Amino acid sequence: MNTTRSRPAVIPDEALHHPRSLTAFHTVKFLVGGYVALSVCTLVAAYLLRRDPELVNDTVWARGGIVAVTSLLMFTFALSASRGRRKAYLRLRIASGVMLAAIVVIASLRGFLPLWMRIEQGACGLLLVGVVLVANGRHLRSLFATG
Repeated sequence: MNTTRSRPAVIPDEALHHPRSLTAFHTVKFLVGGYVALSVCTLVAAYLLRRDPELVNDTVWARGGIVAVTSLLMFTFALSASRGRRKAYLRLRIASGVMLAAIVVIASLRGFLPLWMRIEQGACGLLLVGVVLVANGRHLRSLFATG
């Protein structure tokens, strides 16, 4: 049986380079870049504070590592989406929403993370609110709509 998959329609360059598209992609890349920087700085801070078990425990290392990896993945999704890749755009929308929800839940659990990391997670959450709003905004949704 010979099955061929049709390739998705290409997003025209004019649409990708429209001023509203460029602004939206720039904003998303800036916010996700901040998320990456904050996540990496968190791991550096955890390393520097590692001798104090009240400030750095196994949860800090696990959560910090997960957030750093997902932030890097999200940045690659943002870059690929800005080049017109629909699947990357979908991944960006899903990952930013899931990570935002996870941050809200985890940061609100008392005693789960040290205070300094709860504050850091709150800052990450604020950055992701911006990503979710722009990525799910009318302009980008219409740009990547199939039909």
